[in-house]
Amino acid sequence: MSAHSVMSDLGSLSLENDDLESGDFEGVDLRRIEHAVREILAAVGEDPKREGLLQTPARVARMYAELFAGLRQDPAQHLQKWFMEKYDEVVLVRDISFESMCEHHLLPFMGRAHIGYMPDGRVVGLSKLARVVEIVARRPQVQERMTETIANLIETELNAKAVAVVIEATHTCMTVRGVRKPGSLCVTSAMKGVFRSNLSSRSEVMTLIYGDRR
Repeated sequence: MSAHSVMSDLGSLSLENDDLESGDFEGVDLRRIEHAVREILAAVGEDPKREGLLQTPARVARMYAELFAGLRQDPAQHLQKWFMEKYDEVVLVRDISFESMCEHHLLPFMGRAHIGYMPDGRVVGLSKLARVVEIVARRPQVQERMTETIANLIETELNAKAVAVVIEATHTCMTVRGVRKPGSLCVTSAMKGVFRSNLSSRSEVMTLIYGDRR
């Protein structure tokens, strides 16, 4: 059976119209994802008509809409709700958990982000930093770009004197396929302003991030 005939025969199994029009899925072509998933199942030798797979394309479509929701959101909006505060020492939020999708194999990577900045008058609520991480993570990503994007956003929107972003993550594209090395950890960092130019300030923020955990 050709992939085209599989797609035609299963067209009636798509999501209901109410689901397709849900605000959560705005801007996502769910039916197109469903068709693609059926193509993949047929291409690897599976039968998309098999009972256990009948609803899989619809589930995968909703999953991708959720995992890539950051493509339809602007993380900068959460950094524009700052307030003035006379504080020029380090503000740090550690262990912000996240899940993202590696754009090379469309497999997840997950871990923790640590964000520190030295304000120049503008301070944001701590939850806003977590929201920035969440939005940036929910896009097809590479960890290096994710790290740099978050640091640039904080530096620009808050006009911060210094920014440090450190991300630690496990990549399933390395643990479940290819070299298959579970337990491996990728660490990336981005330093801006004083944290980049001043070694002692950089050392201070890294000590605050890791403490005695190294």
